[in-house]
Amino acid sequence: MNYHNKRFKPIHNSENGEVSSEMTFVYQQKNNILTCEYSGKGISIGHLLGQVDDDGVIVMYYHQINRLGKLMTGKCISTPELMANGKIRLHEDWQWTNGDLSKGSSILEEI
Repeated sequence: MNYHNKRFKPIHNSENGEVSSEMTFVYQQKNNILTCEYSGKGISIGHLLGQVDDDGVIVMYYHQINRLGKLMTGKCISTPELMANGKIRLHEDWQWTNGDLSKGSSILEEI
């Protein structure tokens, strides 16, 4: 699975997350390396760096500066689901690697 130039919108996020539905993630992929820069409500700037396996599962790490000026870091495993319309839905299980170290889940859909 190749995510290059694919755009995703969050449709669900755990209460302890900082990603909002107003954000758009545009993934770039070269070979199995995935990158993205993002920003939006609650996040001044963020970056993610990950690797895509043969099944399209993404293992990634991210860092972001929220609107309060706090640097937050985390890790995530993103599992793809191919929807009936041919678009991709990503089911994400993540955990903060600083702060309270809490876990959460998100769902992103390709737009």
